[in-house]
Amino acid sequence: MRAAVYDRYGPPSVVSLGTLPKPVPKANEVLIRVHATTVSSADWRMRSLTVPTGFGVFARPAFGFFKPRKRVLGSELAGVVEAVGSGVSRFRVGDRVFAFPGFALGCHAEYRTVPEDGRIAPIPDGLSFEQAAALCFGGTTALHFLRDVGKVVAGESVLVVGASGTVGSAAVQIARHLGARVTATTSGANVERVRALGADHVIDYTLEDPLVAQYDVIFDSIGTLDNASFKRGLKPEGRGLLIAAGLGQIVGASWVGLTSKRKILGGPAPENPEHVRQLGELAAQGKFRPLIDRSFPLAEIVEAHTLVDSGRKRGSVIVTLD
Repeated sequence: MRAAVYDRYGPPSVVSLGTLPKPVPKANEVLIRVHATTVSSADWRMRSLTVPTGFGVFARPAFGFFKPRKRVLGSELAGVVEAVGSGVSRFRVGDRVFAFPGFALGCHAEYRTVPEDGRIAPIPDGLSFEQAAALCFGGTTALHFLRDVGKVVAGESVLVVGASGTVGSAAVQIARHLGARVTATTSGANVERVRALGADHVIDYTLEDPLVAQYDVIFDSIGTLDNASFKRGLKPEGRGLLIAAGLGQIVGASWVGLTSKRKILGGPAPENPEHVRQLGELAAQGKFRPLIDRSFPLAEIVEAHTLVDSGRKRGSVIVTLD
């Protein structure tokens, strides 16, 4: 099968097209013919060993000391079930599905096996493969932090920082689903796109300071706020959510909780099969649609990585394998 592979850390040019054996589904696994996948910020971090400040010492043990432990990147996909292993009952050959292997990676290839009881769900009617492929990376992060960590409830005010990215654009929609009043920050060129996601108020951060007001919850999707900024922008019992923070900020956040009723909370989002199924339900109800920047064929995956590396993408970058 065709796949995008890399054997050393570095810039987008370390990725190339190769051929790997086609996987065979084991018992309780389904084999998916991949139609679309994404290049995400997670792929950028793993490919380049660019991690938040303080986590560098953990990068090589996690990803591979001298070369990548996993040659094929890609954490999410959408496609069609081509074969099933013994014992599979939830899916049939021909089913349209989306899946989130997450840190297991391997989605930048023509085929991927996934456990039938894992992070996989049917594609809702009306969603393209490209849209379905982009549901999980941002959606699971937003769902976990806003609902499970931040415990956002209807009527609360939520500030989403970096609302035009994959995670931020998902957070705007998930916060709205939870009944929050959403203020979102982005640059001037993206204001209308973010407004279309359902934000009640959109702030061009190049012209206006969003922290002149205070919020019940601040969701910082890109790691631009320090702990002092969180304290300034949160109501007395507000919650700050760290999505891309360095180790020092996470450690310092505990001090904020000890010296006030405000809380600043972080940590990795779990890879939960139930979250994937819930995102499918929200998409089916029209409450969540991933924001998509551009789509590239697999042959142009280096260009897709280059766009992600630029830091200027708006939503998800798609790679198609049709």
